Amino acid sequence: MIRPAMTFTWVVVWGAMLVACRPASFTTTEEAINPTEGKEVPKMELTSSAFDAGRPIPEKYTGAGDDISPPLKWSQPPEGTRTLALICDDPDAPSREHPRPEGPWVHWVLYNIPADTDSLPEALPRQAVLETPAGARQGRNDFSSDNIGYRGPMPPRGSGPHRYFFKLYALDCQLDLDPKTATKTRLLQAMKGHVLAEGELMGTFERK
Repeated sequence: MIRPAMTFTWVVVWGAMLVACRPASFTTTEEAINPTEGKEVPKMELTSSAFDAGRPIPEKYTGAGDDISPPLKWSQPPEGTRTLALICDDPDAPSREHPRPEGPWVHWVLYNIPADTDSLPEALPRQAVLETPAGARQGRNDFSSDNIGYRGPMPPRGSGPHRYFFKLYALDCQLDLDPKTATKTRLLQAMKGHVLAEGELMGTFERK
């Protein structure tokens, strides 16, 4: 026979376990997701032959031009890396003075890049599963259509220069995400606790 006091204790403990084991999918805002869990991780160098860090992104790689992805190159990831992931977003949409409450505008979600890859050519096709790099997958950007793969900067005219952050992550796992639903938020959730190193490259673009 279970005493009432014991029953109450079990309910409290079980409730605490439910809270403690709450899956990451319950997170609703990307600002609440820190894929490194607040830990310092080694830095990787991320560069582009198309533009220097902090400098304007050529129109060719924007929605005002050919709207193709820029070439990227990075330093060797740490030992234990199984895949790499890449995110490109704009925290200044629609303007730096009035950013979106839901967070940066997402331009690119790319993951399951093989660990032995050290660069991406320009103009990756807008398809969910890539042949090069083999097995890499592209998720959803924030555009209303043609929203798999890279879509370049296209800020409102007169909104000033926008910053575009390309963020690279070295991961100790392969991610099981469906490209059709692989948003930036879902990718950040899936990467949490698996980041071995990270790198960042920022470029700017303005439509006058």
